[in-house]
Amino acid sequence: MNSLLEWLQLPNLIDLAVVATLLWIAISWLQTSRARLALMGVAALAGLYALAQEFSLELTTLLFQGFFAFFALVLVVVFQEDLRRLFEGIALWGLRRGKPRPAPDSMRLLVRTSYLLAQQRIGALVVLPGREPLERHLEGGVHLDGRVSEELLESIFDPSSAGHDGALVLRANTVVRFGVHLPLSTQWDQLGQRGTRHAAALGLAERSDALCVAVSEERGVVSVARRGQLREMSGPEEFSAELESFARSAGLSKPGRPGLPRLLLRMGTRWREAVLALLLTLALWYVAVPGAALQRVTFPVDVAIENLPEDYALESVTPLAVLVTVEGRRRDLHLGNRGKVSVRIDAFLARLGRRTFEIGPDELDHPPELEVIDVEPSKIRISIEQP
Repeated sequence: MNSLLEWLQLPNLIDLAVVATLLWIAISWLQTSRARLALMGVAALAGLYALAQEFSLELTTLLFQGFFAFFALVLVVVFQEDLRRLFEGIALWGLRRGKPRPAPDSMRLLVRTSYLLAQQRIGALVVLPGREPLERHLEGGVHLDGRVSEELLESIFDPSSAGHDGALVLRANTVVRFGVHLPLSTQWDQLGQRGTRHAAALGLAERSDALCVAVSEERGVVSVARRGQLREMSGPEEFSAELESFARSAGLSKPGRPGLPRLLLRMGTRWREAVLALLLTLALWYVAVPGAALQRVTFPVDVAIENLPEDYALESVTPLAVLVTVEGRRRDLHLGNRGKVSVRIDAFLARLGRRTFEIGPDELDHPPELEVIDVEPSKIRISIEQP
């Protein structure tokens, strides 16, 4: 307990906070990543590799070593889009102020206009950017930078309008661009019988933290794509709540809100991920910090007599056990390695009258990560019955 209290100092607490924050970001990213199943598969392989090393499965270990030798290249090629999002998110956090939050009037206007278009069976696709940049995902379109209004939205999505089939990008209270083409999703299990407009909404939601609103002209319903999920809204109330939740979790705020409160706010909305990140950080700290410290321990080890000639009978061993002092990392000493230390005496020379044996390196077996410091006593004596 005293050593723990000595360790709980400001630099160490900052160290824990930084690692926990990075793990929280990684866990949150993994939940929205399209490659999360592949990453879980890689984690499973890493676990099997660790088990193969623990149980000395040489062929399996050799096979996994060959796989992990070029794993870094595979990681970059397969997960390049997801890794780019992760690094962009880390770079964006704290480097700029929160993006302007849409005014309540604008959000009510979007809700009202979306359901008005749905009643009229007019299709629409609206993109609300989060914190991540969207430029590389958007193609074509017309830059507008006009203040949003019900009349403007209706005119853009009028079936006779040139921008009717494209997406409209709405940032804060401004229509930034319309007639934009978005990447399409291939998650047919989610899309079902929905058309290209919903595939585009889901496609962008898979690749960014944006929220996409899709109004179906065939069924007259409003759907929201967010975090790689496409859901139909039951009504204006649920739609309004979804917009408010998005504004909070995406870090959209009033100008001037600093980055730290925004981060704490996001952690509050994802508290399960935050708790998991904290537990993983504490486990890593235990393994890497106190677990890596060198420690000496002394414990008794029974003496085993081997290779005694067949026509001899062992009567006694003095002493029956010796005290072995070993040094190693704390985590190695607590992973069952003590039980792997053994003293084995080759009694073959008893035929020649030898009764006292010295305990040297050849008589003491121990894991390679442990260093033997001392053996007390260093000699043992046996009594045998001769034929």
